Amino acid sequence: MCYNIAMDNKVLNYRIIIEPENYPDSGLVYNAYCPTLDVVDYGNSIDEVLASIKDGIELAIESLAKEGKEVPTDHLQTQIITSAEVSISNNIRLAL
Repeated sequence: MCYNIAMDNKVLNYRIIIEPENYPDSGLVYNAYCPTLDVVDYGNSIDEVLASIKDGIELAIESLAKEGKEVPTDHLQTQIITSAEVSISNNIRLAL
């Protein structure tokens, strides 16, 4: 006889920052960063990097749990994530 035991799971949402980066030899890649868990990854497309960093986040959580450490969480519902537009002099040299 086989019984299915439902496991209680929590769903966590983490903030991910994705930035494109252009390499002369290999072309465009997307870098992803999860600051809360300090997980970094890259991929050739946004979908690829999102799937890859999700795997990295799951591994980081599993590793912290195995070590008996608390898992940091984001509280996206209370955070404000935005950008700021500033005006600077035209003669300031910018890194591109």
